[in-house]
Amino acid sequence: MPASGEGSVSRETEAVTPLADVSRETIAAEFRGALQAVRAQELDRGVTLVGPHRDDLVLELNGLPVKGYASHGESWSFALALRLGMAVLLRGESAGGDPVILLDDVFAELDTRRRSKLMSAVQSFEQVIVTAAVEEDIPEGIAWHRIGVERGTVSLGSVE
Repeated sequence: MPASGEGSVSRETEAVTPLADVSRETIAAEFRGALQAVRAQELDRGVTLVGPHRDDLVLELNGLPVKGYASHGESWSFALALRLGMAVLLRGESAGGDPVILLDDVFAELDTRRRSKLMSAVQSFEQVIVTAAVEEDIPEGIAWHRIGVERGTVSLGSVE
């Protein structure tokens, strides 16, 4: 078990061939071909049949699948880590700047340690929007503009 009580993490996908030597252009061309091949079927069925959302991704924590074995907080942490990883990739590839990070009441799902780690992970992004039903769920010590909504009344707060 790694330091600070965190488990070992792995990810595996079923029947994956190594893609280290395949260019993005090749993958894009093959994906376009696969989409074109099933277009009529997709329109008939009203669903998408090809794409990464159709893959089975198995994430593991301490050698066990996250689905079914991880705690609620661990499951949320995995989902958030995937999203933040995507944001980091977008940040690196976009000439338009950072993506906007929206954390919609996620702090209610995390313990205090995970809340603080999440805030540390998003602090360097240009725009982070946080919503919370319970203000105490949001970690302290970070400067942010605050807009409160209570019983339909909007109040603008200062930078804290």
